[in-house]
Amino acid sequence: MKLGFIGCSNITKAMMRSFISHGVVEARDIIASDLDKYNLLKVKEAYGVRTTESRQEVVNSCDIIILAERSQHYFGVARDIRKIIREDQLLISTAPNMPISAVEERFGDDVKIVRAKPNTPAIVGESMTGICHNDLVTHEEFNEVCKLMRCFGVVEEVPESLMDVVIAVSSSSPAYVFMFIEAMADAASADGMPRAQAYEFAAQAVLGSAKMILETGKHPGELKDMVCSPGGTTLEAIRVLEAHGLRGSVFEAVKACAAHCKKVVDK
Repeated sequence: MKLGFIGCSNITKAMMRSFISHGVVEARDIIASDLDKYNLLKVKEAYGVRTTESRQEVVNSCDIIILAERSQHYFGVARDIRKIIREDQLLISTAPNMPISAVEERFGDDVKIVRAKPNTPAIVGESMTGICHNDLVTHEEFNEVCKLMRCFGVVEEVPESLMDVVIAVSSSSPAYVFMFIEAMADAASADGMPRAQAYEFAAQAVLGSAKMILETGKHPGELKDMVCSPGGTTLEAIRVLEAHGLRGSVFEAVKACAAHCKKVVDK
């Protein structure tokens, strides 16, 4: 398998590292392009992959092309490669506000397209990736893409109608979680805990809590009640969170993110 990347974001680099470390693609069979020459140099030094400034070279060299540029660059990428994409190639698009129909409009409706949205925990092998495809992609081809994506986390097929929700609740949500951890650590530090230790305590609490949901299958509300003794300290903290609108703020943030994803880039 020959694999190409157009765009070298942090998630792109995580993908490369995972593919190589899992042995699903050798470094010599990966080629990457990027508008930033320094970024290309760092990628080449870190992973030993081929690099080029030519998007056309990536397409001409590969079976699968991962289009990891920002959506506003898609017109430029399409201008460069649309006429040379082959019918047997797969195009994987990771842009958040670029539905399959918009990708087809730019690159051609005869192109095999997979839409995938991993999140930044791919850097530590814990991504949650939502994925869907157009009708030209075969069952075998789709399974091959899912195999690739599982190298850096969990993969789940979803109808494309839910991809905006996937982005809001998964792709963008690490930022919300980081803010929550930072706020808890700030408060702990204000009460005298060394900052590094505060981050460790807060982050491990979030990690363990998430693992409890995934492994027990219990409703988050049930798990919350397990922590809350009547008249206890935890309920006092929850009272303050409710008074300041934690749930409503998170709810509205996720809804706003999903709504913004629907604004397809048209320039």
